[in-house]
This record gives sequence, C-alpha cells and structure tokens, in this order.
Amino acid sequence: MEIKNRRRFLSGAAIASASLAAASVNRVAMATLPEPVFQDKPDTQPPLTPNNGQPYNPVVTLNGWTLPWRMNNGVKEFHLVAEPVVREMAPGFKAHLWGYNGQSPGPTIEVVEGDKVRIFVTNRLPEHTSIHWHGQRLPNGMDGVTGLNQPGIPAGKTFVYEFTARRPGTFMYHPHADEMTQMAMGMMGFWVTHPKGRHPLIDTVDRDFCFLLNAYDIDPGSYTPKIMTMLDFNIWSWNSRVFPGIDSLNVRLNDKVRLRIGNLTMTNHPIHLHGHEFLVTGTDGGPTPKTTRRYEVTQDIAVGQMRQLEFLADEEGDWAFHCHKSHHTMNAMGHDVPTLIGVDHTGLASRIGKLIPDYMVMGERGMADMAEMEMPLPENTIPMMTGEGPYGSVEMGGMFSVLKVRRNQKPGDYSNPGWFKQPPGTQAYEWKGPPLAEPKRSSSGGKSAMPRTSSTAVEVQVRKPGKSSGNAHQH
Repeated sequence: MEIKNRRRFLSGAAIASASLAAASVNRVAMATLPEPVFQDKPDTQPPLTPNNGQPYNPVVTLNGWTLPWRMNNGVKEFHLVAEPVVREMAPGFKAHLWGYNGQSPGPTIEVVEGDKVRIFVTNRLPEHTSIHWHGQRLPNGMDGVTGLNQPGIPAGKTFVYEFTARRPGTFMYHPHADEMTQMAMGMMGFWVTHPKGRHPLIDTVDRDFCFLLNAYDIDPGSYTPKIMTMLDFNIWSWNSRVFPGIDSLNVRLNDKVRLRIGNLTMTNHPIHLHGHEFLVTGTDGGPTPKTTRRYEVTQDIAVGQMRQLEFLADEEGDWAFHCHKSHHTMNAMGHDVPTLIGVDHTGLASRIGKLIPDYMVMGERGMADMAEMEMPLPENTIPMMTGEGPYGSVEMGGMFSVLKVRRNQKPGDYSNPGWFKQPPGTQAYEWKGPPLAEPKRSSSGGKSAMPRTSSTAVEVQVRKPGKSSGNAHQH
C-alpha cells in the first residue's frame, strides 16, 4: 500500500488549540495526536491485516483503502483529515472534490465489536464541517449533527469523537454540516464493525468487498461538480470511480464472497450480478434473520441504505456486475438529445460538416456507434460508452464492473487474472447452417377485450322545457 505520512499541517500550536468534542480526552492524549495517513492513488489497495487490537478478517475497499490506527491505552485511535482532493474517476478524467486523507471517498474504518474508538477529525476545508457516524449506536453528543449535537468544526481545528463500537455491521460516515455542498463534493466513507468471535448470523467469507454508490454532475471539460443538482446527474460512480476505471472483483472458484454496498446518491440503485444468486444477509440495522433471507440476482438499494450481499462464486468466468438502471451505466452524457433512430442521414453529415467542423450525426441506428466513434472530446471527460473487452467494446460506463471467478487463482493471490477464455462449445456463435425458415406470423389485428354485446337500436325521447309529455318528439 503506497501511503504517505504528512506532517505539513499539524504544528504544536495547532494541536494545543484544537477543539474537543469529547471532554474525556486530556492534554496527554492530545500531545500524542496520531499522525494522519494519506493515500494518493485510486487503485484498490490490499486488505489491511491488523497487527494489534482484536483480530478480524479485513475487507477490500474497491478502488480504496483502509485507514491505519494506533492503540493508545486500550483505545483504537484514527485520524481523519477533511480536505480538498483530486480524484481520478477514470484514466484521463479527474475531478476536484472534497474528501478525507487525500481521497474521495475517504478511507474505510475497520473496528471490532466492543472496540473503544477515538477519531480525531481535522478540518482543512474552507468552511466548518462535522462527521455523522451513519447507523451507529453512540452517545448523543457524538452523533455529529452540527447545531444539534455539536458546534461545527471550524476550518483549521481538530475535534475528537469517542464511542464504543457496540454492534457488528456495515455503516458509513459523512458530514452533517452543509450536507448539500459537502456530500455533493464527495465527502463520505465506509465503516465496518467486525463481530467479536463467531456470530450466529454472520458467516466467515473468503472475500469481503465494500464500496459506496455516489453521483456527480460534472460538465464535460470541467473539474468541479455542480452542487445544486437534484436529479439530473451525469456521473454515476462506485467509490468515485466510473467504468472502465472501476477495478474488477477478483475471486477464486468456490470462494464465499460478501459485497457491502452503501448508497449516498439521490436515487435508488438496483444492483445486479450475472451468473450467480446472492442472499441479502445484512442491512444498516445489522445482520438479517436467516428466516428472512431469499436468493436474488438484483437488489434495490435506496438512498441512505446499506446492504450486504453474499454468494458462492461457483461459476467460472467474467461476470458483469452493475446497476440495472441503464442510464447509470453511462458516463458524461446529455439528456436532451433527440431520438433519430430510422432517420436517413445520407449526405447530411458531410454538408453540415462544411459549415460546422467535427459535426457528427448521432443515433441513426441506435447509440452503440458512440462506443466506437473517435468523437472529439473536451480535455477532462470520458466517452459516454466505453471499455474494451476481449471481443470489442463493452459499451458501458458509470456503475459497472466485472466479477472475475477463476479456478487457477493461487491462494492469497487476487491480482487481475486477465480475460476469461471460454472452453470450446460454451460460447454463443454465429449460425452457419441453412437459412432459417420465415416464422409464421398472425395477420389478425386481435379483438377488443370489451366487445359490444347488443346492437339493438335505442329509442330516445326528448322533452323540451314547457312542453307536455304528449308533445315529446321521438327519434
């Protein structure tokens, strides 16, 4: 793991004047404030094996990392730094975001049930902030809602949060100060509390992945998200990465796999896995009772929710794994492009091209051509549909990755094994036999579902005002 330790911002004076959110932290503890650790690469880092404290099976943060800690008199201490960051969302596409310790999302925090935890939070943003520990049971003054539970952490100050990790599960952290700005700018992170010993509802797994669903509105060619966007996002990401920048999930054949997914976007996401069925084994509230679990291939994850999905990787191959909202598997795009499917553009592009250089007609046969066109793009963006597979363009983007299941993956080696080579006779192929007969088609237009049951003429009597019934006209 390539991580940088920086001493550039915490002087003795800054430490001495740090504000406290917990009165139990004394000057001795503050004098030994843990040095913050930073990460400047968007690659998936190896799981952080604990070298002190209670043992646990570590998670793999997709395109992320786990924050190291130190033990201080039986307390597990972390140091988060809220700061502006530059996040590479895909090769050639970077965003100016806000995050923690050099990245957005921030590093994953891993603890064990029963751990006493102390988190130092230093604010290097241009405005105040706070951290809400989403889903945790903790003292009210540690819940992180600015103005309600605590004053905001001023720029340049350090606050301290202290509580005991009371229950195992999958959680997240994010600001509860100027949320519209700070979360839209990428401030969020994952929290995993592992069980202390064996748990009747939590199985041991071989691979334990976690990632957050997040979304941005970044105009092609620009770097900073629009923070006022409510619905019309154009960058749908996992851990602030978009396909083809999202790393694959590499496992061995017959590995037991857990996926921990949290949603901090403004809409729901039906997450779909190919080739396998999974069980929903946990929510924000903790592990689900086994009597409620059922096999699924798609799980909808609503705003602010966490879900744990578990499956046995018993089908070898490269399996798509993605959000099933089709616009969420595309990159930066315009939503106001008219549909021109079936319109004959013959000669049109060349004539318009004489007036408008680089003009390109879109959508005559569908949008798949977009993945193959060498369309000129602004400096800092990514094609709407992209990603090269072994057989051509994958025509995807956004919230899309690949589960790679291999029988010959060496124990402990979860590097990318490359593309899967299908055994002979197990791949779709072109029919080379005699032409297929034209199918028989019905020419009937069908019948009404509510046909008339009577054609009898109806006699209508019209009565005019002031006329007796005897003067009524019959029609």
